[in-house]
Amino acid sequence: MPAWGITILIILAVYVGISIAIYYLQEYFLFKPEKLPKDFQFFYENQQVDEYNLETHDGAVVNGLHFKTDKPRGVVLYLKGNSKSIKGWGKFAVDFTRHGYDVIMFDYRGFGKSTGRRSQKGIQQDLQMIYNEIKKKVDERHIILYGRSLGSGFATKLASVNNPRMLILESPYYSLKQVASQFVPFMPLSLAMRFPLPSYKWIKYVKCPIFIIHGTNDKLIPLESSVKLSHINPDRTRLYTVIGGGHKNLNNFPPYHKMLEEIIHYKETPVNLEGSSYQKDRKR
Repeated sequence: MPAWGITILIILAVYVGISIAIYYLQEYFLFKPEKLPKDFQFFYENQQVDEYNLETHDGAVVNGLHFKTDKPRGVVLYLKGNSKSIKGWGKFAVDFTRHGYDVIMFDYRGFGKSTGRRSQKGIQQDLQMIYNEIKKKVDERHIILYGRSLGSGFATKLASVNNPRMLILESPYYSLKQVASQFVPFMPLSLAMRFPLPSYKWIKYVKCPIFIIHGTNDKLIPLESSVKLSHINPDRTRLYTVIGGGHKNLNNFPPYHKMLEEIIHYKETPVNLEGSSYQKDRKR
């Protein structure tokens, strides 16, 4: 065999090897879980919190927290990012409880005290189970879905098959496959990704108001991702940008909290175009 043929075989072998490694090791790169002992005690100052455990269809256990308020106006199901556990993410509940909303947070499989093997389908089923439990006590008109980073895809899928009051996405991706392609652009990710999370496919089926918040300086998931998402279901979507905001620090920008307050108190009303320039232009 000529030297060039051997070179091609080596390149192909390396390519296939990397593809296999990506397939089996992608969870290591996508998920950064923090394990918690079963007897770990959650504590948040000035917050009323109940811990709960739900058994899934396949015998796994999903562990979560319920941050409570007096006379709640509704409940926020908060789907967190890909790192650590709800021990640390719980600090963000105050951004909603101060507006009179209860907050439900839970750890994905393999995070915190939650158990079970992770898969996109498995997590989606867990989410629907939790949503169904919330619906037993709260009318969907009072349920807000909030998805941050990794959680944005799962929140979008959940909203597409249910009827919550609204869907709020913080730093969302167009698809997780697209995010991964930034780091390995030469790989066949359409075949290798076990967690493609195609938000762009699901968001067009969302029937409730959609609010997207994204930082202009996000290096992990560029603002362009949210702009593209906002074009898919434009009549239901509003895009908010936090000038200078990155991927993990939007809560440190006062405009973010102003945006969040405006969104939470949003009331959907038809736009009166009578006498507007829009109507005049249509007559021409």
